[in-house]
Amino acid sequence: MNASAPTHREVPNRGLLVISVMLATLMQALDTTIANVALPNMQGTLSATQDQISWVLTSYIVAAAIATPATGWLASIMGRRRLLLIAIAGFTVASVLCGIASTIGEMVAFRLLQGLFGASLVPLSQSTLLDVYPREKHGAAMALWGMGVMVGPILGPPLGGWLTDTYSWHWVFLINVPIGALALFGVAASLPTDETRQTRFDWLGFTFLAVGIGALQLFLDRGESQDWFGAVEIQIELALAILGFYLYAVHWKFSRAPFVDLGLFADRNFLASNLFIFVLGVVLFATMALLPPFLQNLMNYPVVTTGILLAPRGVGTLIAMMLVGRLMARGLDARLLAGIGMLLTAFSLWQMTHFNLDVPQSLIIESGVIQGLGLGLVFVPISTVAYSTLPMTARTEAAGIFSLMRNIGSSVGISIVMTLLSRNTQINHAELASRLTPFGNNAGAVNQALHATSGGLAALNGEVTRQAGGIAFLNDFWLMMVMTLAAIPLLALLRPVKHAGAAPAVVADH
Repeated sequence: MNASAPTHREVPNRGLLVISVMLATLMQALDTTIANVALPNMQGTLSATQDQISWVLTSYIVAAAIATPATGWLASIMGRRRLLLIAIAGFTVASVLCGIASTIGEMVAFRLLQGLFGASLVPLSQSTLLDVYPREKHGAAMALWGMGVMVGPILGPPLGGWLTDTYSWHWVFLINVPIGALALFGVAASLPTDETRQTRFDWLGFTFLAVGIGALQLFLDRGESQDWFGAVEIQIELALAILGFYLYAVHWKFSRAPFVDLGLFADRNFLASNLFIFVLGVVLFATMALLPPFLQNLMNYPVVTTGILLAPRGVGTLIAMMLVGRLMARGLDARLLAGIGMLLTAFSLWQMTHFNLDVPQSLIIESGVIQGLGLGLVFVPISTVAYSTLPMTARTEAAGIFSLMRNIGSSVGISIVMTLLSRNTQINHAELASRLTPFGNNAGAVNQALHATSGGLAALNGEVTRQAGGIAFLNDFWLMMVMTLAAIPLLALLRPVKHAGAAPAVVADH
């Protein structure tokens, strides 16, 4: 690729396009977490069991994961404009169907449909913004795009809780209608038609990769509830995941036109950025999975109060993204910004390791704002550097891979912390209970409980369980802090972004 190759496209109304794709991104990002808090209400209305209602989340995650890598191929044969319009319209219609579902079967089917249409929204919006901004303004473009991707999952639980409490769980999905309509009309009015090229669909490669990704997501999502390797289902899913990825790697090596080009990982910036976004997905989504049950179950906060306490995290992210785009435009090294962001994130997790069951609200808000700042400082530079040395023609396919790695990171993170939370709570409960004897420092309380009614014993056991759970949460925060610090040396793999006089590197052929 020569230095005269185009690095961006001129569009007549870039401002409207930016707002429209941000709305599309926000809509999809919200739906990754907004339905979580509404599950108990859905379960009662749809007469579903606990295992059945979990498929409302699982079906969406698996469908989106499988369909995300297809974004590059679909964009090449349909054009990015047409695919983006179809994805927005399909996601909005599927949201309406979810909102009016009357049985658990309908809900799972419509969530599956929602995941299929929503899979393309994030990578398409990212590659579109990269294409309409010159390379020296990619930092600002990724800051705008990141507001939807990062703030959406943070605002999802409080917004979902408020809608469920104030109206009903149906509005968790129906809220997408006005957002989707605005995004659809905005994209139609501002994004010009682009070139298409007819390429053969790699059915064999798609099948291998779909089996690998789908089985991996099922393994991560259902492992904790099925006792991991104690269940035959989990063993089969892991075996299928390994087999699917292995067969795809072999297929890619000998295919002339593979479904997803793994040769993109030969670019050092793209490889390192994907490793970083994986860790970021772990930290962001694992934290968001831990804090609501910590606040609601152990500290007895209602859903709305929990949402209010978590909302400042999104404010911190917004502030960081508004600052980081300008700092990068002035030539500040992306690696320095990302390093500062990782340290801030690690510091916020260190603060969380000092939580107790009487932690003041001010500390919850403070640690959330600091973590939001840190994640924002990391996300924008990493998203910018990821594409800095890739050719323009590879951006849509690369964005699909980048989005998939973030989603897999979130699944891995949630799976790990929830498994450790459950097991450590049991271990801590046994340890604490063994120290409660009629002869120690707690003799008065223990003897009183032993001679009381069954209600007194239940109360004592409940408090032991509560304290054991609190310790288990702190162990998870420690783990994420260590993971964040361990990822900082990966910054050494990144090359500095050069805006002028540097031609993008050619991706190595496989």
